[in-house]
Formats: sequence, C-alpha cells, structure tokens
Amino acid sequence: MPALPAAKSLLLRLAFAMGTITALAFVSMLGSVLFAEAMGGAAGAINHAGTLRFHAYRIAATLAASDTADVELRRRLAADYDARLGSPRLLPMLPLDPADEVRAAYAALTAEWAQRIRSRLLADSPLAPRELLADTEAYVADVDHFVGLLEQRTEAKVRWLRLMHIVTLFLTVTVVVLTMYMMHTRVLVPLRELLACARRTRRGDFSHRTPYETEDELGHLGHAFNAMAEDLSKMYAELEQRVREKTVGLERSNRSLELLYGAAMRLNQDPLSGDSLQPLLRDLEAATGIGPTAICMTAADGHRSYFVAGTARRHAGDGGACMDGQCTGCAPVGAAATGLPADCLRESGHCFAIRDRDQTYGMLLAGTPAQGLEPWQSRLLEAVAAQIGNAITIGRRSEQSRRLALFEERAVIARELHDSLAQSLSYLKIQASRLDAALRDTAAGEVARGVLDELREGISSAYRQLRELLSTFRLRMDGRGLASAVAATVREFHERNHLPIELRYNLDRCSLSPNQEIHVLQVVREALSNVVRHAQASRAAVALAYDAGRDRITVTIDDDGVGIPPSPLRTHHYGLAIMDARARSLGGEVCAIARHGGGTRVEMVFSPSAPAPMASRIPTEASSHG
Repeated sequence: MPALPAAKSLLLRLAFAMGTITALAFVSMLGSVLFAEAMGGAAGAINHAGTLRFHAYRIAATLAASDTADVELRRRLAADYDARLGSPRLLPMLPLDPADEVRAAYAALTAEWAQRIRSRLLADSPLAPRELLADTEAYVADVDHFVGLLEQRTEAKVRWLRLMHIVTLFLTVTVVVLTMYMMHTRVLVPLRELLACARRTRRGDFSHRTPYETEDELGHLGHAFNAMAEDLSKMYAELEQRVREKTVGLERSNRSLELLYGAAMRLNQDPLSGDSLQPLLRDLEAATGIGPTAICMTAADGHRSYFVAGTARRHAGDGGACMDGQCTGCAPVGAAATGLPADCLRESGHCFAIRDRDQTYGMLLAGTPAQGLEPWQSRLLEAVAAQIGNAITIGRRSEQSRRLALFEERAVIARELHDSLAQSLSYLKIQASRLDAALRDTAAGEVARGVLDELREGISSAYRQLRELLSTFRLRMDGRGLASAVAATVREFHERNHLPIELRYNLDRCSLSPNQEIHVLQVVREALSNVVRHAQASRAAVALAYDAGRDRITVTIDDDGVGIPPSPLRTHHYGLAIMDARARSLGGEVCAIARHGGGTRVEMVFSPSAPAPMASRIPTEASSHG
C-alpha cells in the first residue's frame, strides 16, 4: 500500500491523539511538580514572616518589663531580630526583581525596621517604652502587609495551578471525546460495514459494496475489499458461465449420443431410402440447429449426383439442396473417385462426404453459406455421414450376398435342366430326324412329314427356349447393379446382331430388389431377342424410367420392324407369355402394341412393392449404342 499523507493517515491521527493526551497529562504532572517545588518554602516563609510580628511585640514587651537603659539587652534583641528578618527561610522566597511588589514590601519592611526600631534599640540614650510600642505597632502593620502579599502570591500560584489543571483536564477530555468519536466513525463503523460485506460475500452475495472509501487505512481497505468483491463477482460469474457451458456441452453430448444411437438403430433396422432417411435428417437438424439438410448420392461413374432425401428442396444455387434429379450443377466431375472436398458445394452450404473407407457414396448437405458450423456440429455431421456410409456398405454386402445366393440357386436349376430336359429334347430332335429319313420312301410320307415337320418345329422351338432359359438362369449381374447389366445386354445384342440399339436409363432415384432386377433384365433380353428373330428391324431403343409421383417404373422396348402379328397367328411363340408372367410376378403388366409409323413397342409397367436398400442402387450414365 502506498504511503499516506500524515493528515489522512488514521494511524497517525490516533497516534497524535494519544500523544496529545499524554502531553496534556505530562504538562499537568510537570506543573504540579513545578508548583510543589515552587511552593516548597512558601508555607515556611509565610509562617516565618508571621513570627516577625510576634518578635516585634516581644521586643517591646521585654524592654517594657526590664530596664530600658540596658544597652546590651537592646543590642541582643536587635541582633536576634536582624537574624530573623534575614532568615534563609524567608529570603529564597522573595522575587529577585526589585520592582516586584513582594520584594518592594520586604525592602520597605527592612527599612522601617532599621529606621524606627533598630535605631532606637542601638541608640545610647534611654528608650521611651511608649514611643517604642507606637513604632512597633506601625512596624507590625507593615509586617502584616508583607505577610498578606506573601499569602496573595502563594494563592495566585495555587490559582494558576488550578487553572492549569482545569485546562489540561478539559483538553484531555476533549481529545479523548474526539478520539472516541474518530474511533467510532473512522474505525468501528467501517469495520462493521466491512464485516457485514464479508458475511454477505461468504453467503455468495457479491453485489454489496462498502461505502467507506476514504484516503485512510480503512478507506484503502474498503477500496481493496470492493475491488476483491468485484473480482470475486466476475470470477463467480465466469465460473457460473463455465458451469453453464459445461452443462450445455454435456446436454449437447447426450443429445448427440442419443442421435447417433437412434441413427445406428434406424440405419440397421430400416432399409436405406428417402422415407427412412427423412426422420434422421429432422432429428439431425433438431440436434444441431443447422438446416436445411439433404442427402445426395453420387452415381457409380462419378459424373452425376441425385437427390435422395432432405428437409427442403430448392434449385441449385439457392443455398440448399437441389430438387433436380441430376445434380450436375453441384457436384464436381470425378468427385466420387477422388473424394469429395469439404467445400464441394459452396452454393449449397456445408458438405460432408458419405463414405466408408475409400469408397464415397454421396454427400450430406447442411445449412446455408451464411451459417457457420461450430466444431461439435461438424463432428456430429461427419459422424452421421460416416454412419450412413457404413450402413450403405453393410447393405451392399447384404444385397451382394442375397444376389449371389439367388445366382447360385438359378445356376443349380440351369444345371439340372441341362442334364435332364435338355438332353431329352435333344434326343427327341435326333429321333425326329431319323423318322423323317425313314418316311421319305413311303406313299403316306407327305402327311407324315407334315406332322413330323410340326413336331420338329415344336421341338426346335422348345429346345431354343430351353437354351435361352438356361442362358437366363446362368445370367450373372456384376456388382454395379441393373444399369450395368442392361448396358451389357444392349451391347451384347448390338455386337452379335449388328443392330443399333439406344439405351435410356433413368432409375437413379429408385431402388429395386435383386429379384426385381433379374426380372427386368430378363424382360429386356426376351424383348430384344424377339426383335432380333422376328421384327426385321433396323433400329431399336430400350428405355427404363421411374415416375416418383406415381411410384411407377416403365420399361419400354421399341423397334422399327414389321410389327407384331395378330394373336391367332402367334403359334409356337411364347415370349410374350413369359414376359407377362414375369410382369405379374412383379405386380405389374406387360403389353405389345404396334407403333405409329411402323414397328412394335413392348411396355412393362410395375410399382416397386418393397424398395430395396439404397446400397443396391448404383446408377450409370445413360448411353446409346448403334
């Protein structure tokens, strides 16, 4: 604490008060000592001066009773009185100043004694007693005056001592009262106030401040206490703020854990589709406070993206998820192959890659460019995106397992048909050829050959259908899904028959089960096989489209050939029946109609009754061959 001015230091003022009281007491005691020292011979002097009257009358009485002519007696009396008048008990009490009243009275008394009485006593002539008595009475009057002056001088000193005691007592009392008042106002009251503030501070009330902030020691203590209370208030407020922040953080962590647990349960239990991801996105927005959110998946070729689910659909560039099926304006070319960067969608807010290990499936979009993300929000969004990617990987593996099981089952059926029915049909075909050779020489051979030709044609048709059925059963789809298989089929028919075939594939936003994919592929193959064998077409087109509003898939195969014959003329042709059976197994229908301008259209329409997990969807860029 810096040094205080003497006028403002409480300690110095208290020390000054105590010093004043001590000084007054010392003055009082010193005055008493000095007065006692001064009055030490005053009583003896007054008493001795009073005896001068007695001895004066004694001289007169002695001479009156004896012989006045006795010179020796008179000399002895005069010498005795001289000794008394100059006694050491009297002279030290006389003031040294010749002008002093007491000193002047003593000088007059001495002169009176010498002139009136001593001169008579020392004279050689006889002494008249009456005259001596008269002179003695006059002299005694002077002695009385001198004694009175001594008494007055002693009483004056006593009065001065009394006045000094009264003044010092008054000053002492005044100083004590002022000191007590100062102690009350400058010490006790501030200490009580500080004690009250300390008690409130101990109870956690940091708002109270002491008003005592003077420039003395307790004022500095009040300043320090108020500063301490202010600092404690700030520290307590900061501590409470930290506790609130930690509480909010814990609550946020609990909500995040609940969200991740619920997301894991939902992703593992329900098939991954837009309907199943929509509640997850709503929960994610509620947990993070960031919206809108959307999920866009990337096609297998890495050049296209498509909208799957979201809480808001906008056009690309509006700061949210686009509502277009092909998000070519958002995702960069090759983003799936190289990994989506964190700022891949600057126009659509924040982007988080949906991936599992090195495989990227799409992106999770959150918020708008104006919304900033806190670290915990980014971590939660990344965790949800990683969970979705993991669920897609698990779903793909599950679908691949089911697809492999289905292919194994079909391979077993194809092997059994090849080892049994195909061998029998081949044997019947050989026997029909031998029968034809044997009947050429008979007269009834023409009729028998007609029947035999029909039998051979039926056997050949059955055998061809069986071979196609075996090819269909042995058909395998690679891991890229239906789009790749349809594209491979179109390429196969184009290369084998030199027939230009155009392919339009638009099933990116629809999921099909492995069984549905197999049936769709087989219908396409059957229709293209009919085009090659019967249509005599120069061009063909295959289109697969999904109508999200009506939840309907349409598969069309068009050609510019000779057209389809009426139903009575379709003998020994079972392709449409097989396609119709497959369409019914999918809950749909198939029809073959004549096209305006020539040719035939085969159209199959069905609704995906049980959408497969999203992992089975691997869209491919539409292509044309021809």
